[in-house]
Amino acid sequence: MLAFIAAVVLAVVLAGCRGSTEGQASSASSPPAAPSTSKPDPNGAGPYTVAATISVEGGAFGLAVDPGTHTIYVANADNTVSVIDGATRSVTATVPVGKSPVDLGVDSNTHTLYVASLDNTVSVIDEATRTVTATVPLGKSPVDLAVDSSTHTVYVTTGRMCGNAGFCYGDGTVSVIDGASRTVVGAVSLENGDATDVAVDPRTHAVYISTFGGVAVIDGAKRTVTATVPIEGPHPDNLAVDPATHTVYGTAGDGVSVIDGATHTVTANMPLHVDSGSMHSYPYDLAVDPGTHTLYVTYGYNDTLSVVDGATRTVTATLQLHTGKETLHMLAVDPGTHTVYVSSPVYGANQGSATVLVIEHRS
Repeated sequence: MLAFIAAVVLAVVLAGCRGSTEGQASSASSPPAAPSTSKPDPNGAGPYTVAATISVEGGAFGLAVDPGTHTIYVANADNTVSVIDGATRSVTATVPVGKSPVDLGVDSNTHTLYVASLDNTVSVIDEATRTVTATVPLGKSPVDLAVDSSTHTVYVTTGRMCGNAGFCYGDGTVSVIDGASRTVVGAVSLENGDATDVAVDPRTHAVYISTFGGVAVIDGAKRTVTATVPIEGPHPDNLAVDPATHTVYGTAGDGVSVIDGATHTVTANMPLHVDSGSMHSYPYDLAVDPGTHTLYVTYGYNDTLSVVDGATRTVTATLQLHTGKETLHMLAVDPGTHTVYVSSPVYGANQGSATVLVIEHRS
């Protein structure tokens, strides 16, 4: 996630040269350019195939899915969110948000979208009208965002992300936003002062935070840290939760750690890398399909998607994405259709259009 935000900052500078939409956070959606889609990829791994490729203007960084409406939301470096209809696989709207959106999350019960931006705000979007209905000031720079749809609570990490130029953001806390009042109602301080990714188990209301000291566990009701799970090797980065089994997955170096949400212990460390000896082979982003208990993994600057059986903890398929871009691929899953979405962002002017790949599992 830290590498991703650094890339977002670079992309924002490049996007600014093309024309920025900064300052339009409360305006209505505008019609997008016509999207393009591809035919299925014949190189699909077994039943998995790239069923379509959707062109997205503006960057295609963060991804979120509303499983109730089968709508996909894409955060862009040009200060917008693209809205994709999962049925037609087309961009149906573009909504201006805060400056430099870094992550977004959906309350699937109220059909509300939350977008965290580096201008220290969270934009609240009504999915039905596709308009920003509120802007929540954080006073701190966000790193990641997650939503508990059962309690309508939004959790935003504000970590110390420092780049090569010495720029640092945030103070290592987790801001808590009440979705009803659209205000910050609390903050949880982390012992080591660093926070990157955040994930929520909507059944237990446990909040998981990746930190330099391991994975911190927050009781969502009490807003207190109840445990910190140590992780072997490098500190964990991106997280994903299977709420049906209360299993937490976290990328850490060249593998994925598996955490039992009930006992707060690491039950397995899965080595996952696609090219030994290269940082580009390390796992980057994660997403879980809770209906099939399947874990999907992308790798840093590598065009590979791994499919992992959550029960056996084995890789059951490997799919080459063939995007032709050296980029950080973000993931999202629609558990209703079991469709996987992979963003292929662009960070430079010569890489072509950003895209969202549609991955289908065909029996």
